[in-house]
Amino acid sequence: GSYPVDTAKKTGAQAIHPGYGFLSENAEFANACEDAGVVFIGPPADAMRSMASKSAAKSIMTDAGVPVVPGYHGEEQSVEFLADQAEKIGYPVLIKAVLGGGGKGMRIVDDRKGLEEAVQLAQREAQASFGDARILVEKYIRKPRHIEVQVFSDTHGGHVYLWDRDCSVQRRYQKIIEEAPAPGLAPEIKASMGEAATNCARAVNYVGAGTVEFILDRDTDEFYFMEMNTRLQVEHPVSEMVTGQDFVEWQLKIAAGAPLPLQQNEIPQHGHSFEARIYAENPRKDFMPGSGHISFMRTPEPHHPYVRVDTGIREGDDVTVFYDPMIAKLITWDADRPRALQQLRTALDQFQISGLSTNIDFLKTLSSHQAFIDLDLDTGFIPRYRDELFPEVTGTDAKVFAIGAMVAELDSREGRGDLEDADPWSLIQNLRLNHSKSQTYEFLDKEADDELVRVELTFPAGKGCRAVVTRDSGAEHIYEGIDAEIMEDPNQMRYSLDGAKEECRFFRDGNDIDVFLQDSRTSVSLKPLDLGVGAEADAGLVAPVTGQITKTLVKAGDTVEKGQQLVVMSAMKMEYIIRSNVDGTIGAVFHKEGDIANEQEVLVRIDQGE
Repeated sequence: GSYPVDTAKKTGAQAIHPGYGFLSENAEFANACEDAGVVFIGPPADAMRSMASKSAAKSIMTDAGVPVVPGYHGEEQSVEFLADQAEKIGYPVLIKAVLGGGGKGMRIVDDRKGLEEAVQLAQREAQASFGDARILVEKYIRKPRHIEVQVFSDTHGGHVYLWDRDCSVQRRYQKIIEEAPAPGLAPEIKASMGEAATNCARAVNYVGAGTVEFILDRDTDEFYFMEMNTRLQVEHPVSEMVTGQDFVEWQLKIAAGAPLPLQQNEIPQHGHSFEARIYAENPRKDFMPGSGHISFMRTPEPHHPYVRVDTGIREGDDVTVFYDPMIAKLITWDADRPRALQQLRTALDQFQISGLSTNIDFLKTLSSHQAFIDLDLDTGFIPRYRDELFPEVTGTDAKVFAIGAMVAELDSREGRGDLEDADPWSLIQNLRLNHSKSQTYEFLDKEADDELVRVELTFPAGKGCRAVVTRDSGAEHIYEGIDAEIMEDPNQMRYSLDGAKEECRFFRDGNDIDVFLQDSRTSVSLKPLDLGVGAEADAGLVAPVTGQITKTLVKAGDTVEKGQQLVVMSAMKMEYIIRSNVDGTIGAVFHKEGDIANEQEVLVRIDQGE
């Protein structure tokens, strides 16, 4: 049996909502619900099966008078036959898996020479991903916009569309930012698309929420059916924002047998909405999906109707390799596109995550790009503007290192107990209790091949703090009149540099400090304190401070040389490397990783030969 179906029967639930993943387009699951007398909140299984096969769907759409891209959708799959079909269609052509989506089993071919390899690769991917190696060949449109139409159908033969969305800006054939309504389209084109979408739903006796996706040729304004997603889409919130309707509520009412809540002429459309998908991924490495621990997360404050955050992830959660790496959906609305876009940019500035790579900074750059603002939209947007979306990074701004040094300084004072008799939110200039007149912090610049960057903080009496940021390459930047305080949020700091007062959030994890400025998240790393040869006691090397053993690099019996790394400790959020003071053999290691060692406690005994 099915666990969800069995659970529904045990609890007396009348219906199951499958969400918009895994089960939502699973015809077998819909059948299992029906067989058990549980309502599946979605379309009939037959409609799902009809739309699951791209070739079958296009045949149905052709019969229903819905325009489709010229192509071959038949059963003959030999390379020679497909090459003949490609010649008839005209290059360039797009090769796609008959089943599936998400860009898998998809190749663009410009001429006959590249066809055989592309077909074989697409067939292997299709077989591996969907268990079906069949592919289809279609005319490839050079500058396509990806426009989709939201449809709803009831059990009484009613069909409506709730306007359109533009999903053209994509990476790896997957959507990254969506908006509603689709901008820059003539009203008659929108109306024709809406009518075609409802004809599509009608042709398969559809029930519930669905999305009909079209390719629109920017050069001709002609549109073609691409596929129908028989579920609620990830990006449905933008359509909810502009119509003021709750689509899940519509689904529930329709599943209960009620007629459509509104007729076509009653469906409102107000303002403009954007959705940005927040992913764990590395945009500079071809948007490689990521995974890892979310050690810090702050989201914009939801503010109806302007800002909405949909997420199931919280600080402390892990993004695993087993699921899609989406962390959240950020949705904004306002009276028109420029204002909705400004809401999006502001909200992205307030979305801050540490612990893994995300696409947040890329989304900021994208949403601020003039071509995006000017509606130069098609699926080739990111490749076309790649150089501008990914400007060359030549090193981290000196300002970030100055901020990182302030964070380290405040942390070190708290760790030493300098703050015991002071207000913990005091200004840095007032925290000179028992403190030396200067302190130097060394950082590694990850954006410049780990170039060493030194920040010297000095505290002249009555003059605040001064920071001198010096690179190994010789570049130097001096900041005067520095002031800093930790705010009520322990990850937020108010500071002054050269008299300019600003605020930023930060997150520190050991030697790594993430600084969130308005335009980006920048990571800097404190260089571990290399203590040189370890302090010597009669019995061996001792801990310079009380701290945790984070790495033991040797074991009893190992032969070591003078200067070799033996142990790494962590204390007051700093790392300390202890090295051998002689050539010899490790006689004993007295602590394992994770242990706490007290100051002057023996860590390692080294035996020297005669």
